[in-house]
Amino acid sequence: MKKYFALLLLISLVFSCKNEKSSETTTTETENIAYASFGDEIKADNALTIQQMAEKYKTLKVGDTIQAKVSASINEVCSKKGCWMKLDLGNDQEIRVTFKDYGFFMPLNAEGDVIINGKAFITETSVDDLRHYAEDAGKSKEEIDAITETERTFAFEADGVLLKQ
Repeated sequence: MKKYFALLLLISLVFSCKNEKSSETTTTETENIAYASFGDEIKADNALTIQQMAEKYKTLKVGDTIQAKVSASINEVCSKKGCWMKLDLGNDQEIRVTFKDYGFFMPLNAEGDVIINGKAFITETSVDDLRHYAEDAGKSKEEIDAITETERTFAFEADGVLLKQ
């Protein structure tokens, strides 16, 4: 009897100590919509519309941060490794999205609709950073050299992303 108890204890210990974090993407279906999931697992429900998020950005100052979940369309993804993306905010404005602790990236060919969860804030982006981003986006030398002023940026640090399939 003691042998069985010891064996059961050993098996329980082995399986309970396994702490593996998967970096693979998973697919989630919500309301018959399939999503590829990146980063932390999030749900598609209760996401703000892009119009609601635009209103929230109007109330923020540089340095302010709010938690949000937003549904938006992708305008652009970093062409080198998917380390950032730009989302359409309407009125010729965009949200620049980075990923928490560079813990995950988006596919280079990502397009369409996404739901992002994380922190929304406003930053002032330096000329050097703007030039770096333009270089990552494959802009010409002339376009990069034309960047001479800082830019007020609607930013978002996502901890989880759902990409509509």
